[in-house]
Amino acid sequence: MSSIQSDNSSTHRSGPVVIPRALHAVSRRAISPAALKVLYRLKDAGYQAFLVGGAVRDLLLGRTPKDFDVVTNAHPEQVRDLFRSCRLIGRRFHLAHVRVGPEIIEVATFRAAHTVVDEDNSVDEDSRRVTDNHGRILRDNLYGTIDEDIWRRDFTANALYYNIADYSIWDYANGVTDAEERVLKLIGDPETRYREDPVRMLRAVRFAAKLDFKIDTATAVPINKLAHMIDSVPAARLFDEVNKLFLSGSGLQSFMLLREYGLLAHLFNDLENILSSDETSQRLVEQGLSNTDERVRADKSVTPAFLFAVLLWPAVRKQSMLHARSQENGQLDFGAIQDAFDNVCSRVVRRVAVPKRFSLTSREVLALQSRFDYRSGRRSLRVLDHPRFRAAYDFLLLRAAVGEVDQEVADWWTEIQTMSPEARIEKVETPGGLNLPAARKKRRRSPRRLSSSP
Repeated sequence: MSSIQSDNSSTHRSGPVVIPRALHAVSRRAISPAALKVLYRLKDAGYQAFLVGGAVRDLLLGRTPKDFDVVTNAHPEQVRDLFRSCRLIGRRFHLAHVRVGPEIIEVATFRAAHTVVDEDNSVDEDSRRVTDNHGRILRDNLYGTIDEDIWRRDFTANALYYNIADYSIWDYANGVTDAEERVLKLIGDPETRYREDPVRMLRAVRFAAKLDFKIDTATAVPINKLAHMIDSVPAARLFDEVNKLFLSGSGLQSFMLLREYGLLAHLFNDLENILSSDETSQRLVEQGLSNTDERVRADKSVTPAFLFAVLLWPAVRKQSMLHARSQENGQLDFGAIQDAFDNVCSRVVRRVAVPKRFSLTSREVLALQSRFDYRSGRRSLRVLDHPRFRAAYDFLLLRAAVGEVDQEVADWWTEIQTMSPEARIEKVETPGGLNLPAARKKRRRSPRRLSSSP
């Protein structure tokens, strides 16, 4: 099914449509008590206070919001004065984080509308907005009113304001209708908005996948053209976006949309190059993401280390195979996989800044795949005591599920875990019955014959 829907309406409107409490379904009972405490304290101090963004959208759609964000006309320093548990963060945008019990409520100040900038890097007269020569906003702390703030937000369905003063919803951009019709539509000119912040292209994919929305035609069309601008985004920010794309319960659909819009190549170029000609690798990645989605929906733990093992394995395996063909027995070995991983990962981290605490774990999980071929002798059992065995075993099951290794290998390692230590030793010391890799033998050089002189 196509992820594009045609656009027949403008997102611009001079003022908000105010939807009174009686005409919408958002109830305070569904709002976090921590968010309500922040909203009411701002209101009681004489400031405007609104619940904003995805929380309002989700409440309208009958979903349970993950985060509750607040927007106000109070400046960050004024918010800090109201809450002892507040700290100010951010260089690009100054934000206040208010801790209420175990929750952190993000409080932002209304932003001012955009102004015209010069062709090269430019700063407005009070040095609070900086853009580069492509129009990307580098720093922006111009404060304004709610009537200006609306045009600084990205998608219409995310630009809804719940007013704590009278429990109404303020809708400037037809966001309620778009949310109900499940359409993802950018506010303003899409190409301009993507140039301001290329990550909006990734956000469009993520929201479409997460919410099962269709991307409006005008919003979708520029993405393929501007996908290269992802290359200018800091690698640390892309790591955060990749986690949101793939570890939020809609990773498989995000992956498919990233490929559809030409974005995957600007995150994982080696992977994109392999997928077009390697069906097994494509099945492995898709199955791995599907499994991760199921774990998220079941409220089980997920880790970026396993995610990156899945995303990097096709390129690591391909490079390891090239190394293996030069070996005498044609088998992959532990060192070959490690070397291949280091080479592939060095290219990935230039685009997506994977922290070493995750990449080193991924490296171990993948390198251990070479150990599963060896199922004879007591040394083969040492892998069971490795701290990464469980993750490596799960990865082996994934490989078996897509036909990359024989299911019999996965079944053997499944069975061995259920045995007593004595039974394990007996099993690996029983001769015959296993199709094991040929042992690597050292060649013994023939002694050089001395030529006899006549």
